[in-house]
Amino acid sequence: MVNTLTTTFVLPQAIAEGLMNGSYERVGGVVRDAVTKQVVVWLREVGKNGCATGSNGGWLIDLAKALQSLPVNPAVGVANFAVSAVNTGVSVHGFSKVNGRLDGIEQQLSAIENTMQNMQGVLQVTSAASILNLGVSVVGFTVILQRLGELEERLQKSQELLSKIDRKIDLSFYAEFRAALDLAMNAFTMSKPENRRSSALSAINRFLKAEHIYLGLVQQELEQKSPIIDEYLLTLALAYIAEARCYLELEEFDIVPQRLQTGAEKIRACLQKYVQMLLTSNPAAYLHPDFKEKIDLKRLTKVYQWLDPAMNENAVFELQRDNLFNLMDEQNARRGYKWVESLPAAIITQNEVKGSMFGNREETKQETMKRLPQAMEMMESMIETQQRFEAYQVEVQAIAQLGISFHEWLKLEPAEPQPEGANLMYILPSQPLEFA
Repeated sequence: MVNTLTTTFVLPQAIAEGLMNGSYERVGGVVRDAVTKQVVVWLREVGKNGCATGSNGGWLIDLAKALQSLPVNPAVGVANFAVSAVNTGVSVHGFSKVNGRLDGIEQQLSAIENTMQNMQGVLQVTSAASILNLGVSVVGFTVILQRLGELEERLQKSQELLSKIDRKIDLSFYAEFRAALDLAMNAFTMSKPENRRSSALSAINRFLKAEHIYLGLVQQELEQKSPIIDEYLLTLALAYIAEARCYLELEEFDIVPQRLQTGAEKIRACLQKYVQMLLTSNPAAYLHPDFKEKIDLKRLTKVYQWLDPAMNENAVFELQRDNLFNLMDEQNARRGYKWVESLPAAIITQNEVKGSMFGNREETKQETMKRLPQAMEMMESMIETQQRFEAYQVEVQAIAQLGISFHEWLKLEPAEPQPEGANLMYILPSQPLEFA
């Protein structure tokens, strides 16, 4: 049976209901069956005219505004309804169909709240998450160049902090990366195929060099437990995406999944170390009473589930049982501020904090506690980034499996008028697609 594609601005009722009850899950830019992992929808950002866009803003729909206080999971898995509010832009029209049979607003909200009672916290989309779009087809060279500039600017702002610990950032590699992007963009404006291919391959070689450079920088900063790990990790991801984009423009589908898989494995290995670092020597700190309205066990569990899918709330609680008991002692003089002394520079450096004649460990503890909610957001956003990157591989495999060209995939757009406020289009295969 031939698998055909349907494009629409309205999320189908069955998909919306599946996201709400957990039978479907969003991972990056795809929605898939939570059990079989078969893909049922691709998500693609669009501009006001229905064309694909590189924008990555958060799209709040009217219904989401009414539900802001409801618990929704932030990181992975079944928290896809919340992501639809701030990250995937499900249109009001789609949800009106889902809820249209309910009588009255109170019944609508009650039904949704019952469905979502096991979720927590709306995903906070930080600048780290916004680096990558939902689909690789949307991430053109211009978008990559823009994201690269954002990362370079962030590093420049970090230079003042690093100078306090006698470290400097070498930004010359970013100039080389930009030059490679310029070469790639020029390559695909050439009319002669042989010239286009030759220039594209030259750009690919430069992207390969960038991958090695930034992987080395990530590993170096991980050893230093540095505050700029995320910038280098995201730059590494952009280097792999730029390489993949060149191959896609050349219609070289066979090699793209391999290269994206290589990138995903390297990035994930580094990101796991980064997340474990941000969890600190005593992750129970994230369950401190000060964060009662911000971070709870379900939210922390989702981070642990990304590290180990077998983890559940009970397992995480058991892991933190002794930590909860020891936390207070580890945060004060009784144990020599053990927790404070072990904090990574990725969260705080002690020379950032002014103290007294007795030192600054108490002040460092207080400042760190203020920063932990942001550290949690960073973990969630980097996990989201990794999931989007991994979903790119599935997108490329789908193009090959469907037997269409990359440029035909780019041209897909709904036939119906774009509803007001719709910032996504949905690409639905007639039959769910399965990938190795």
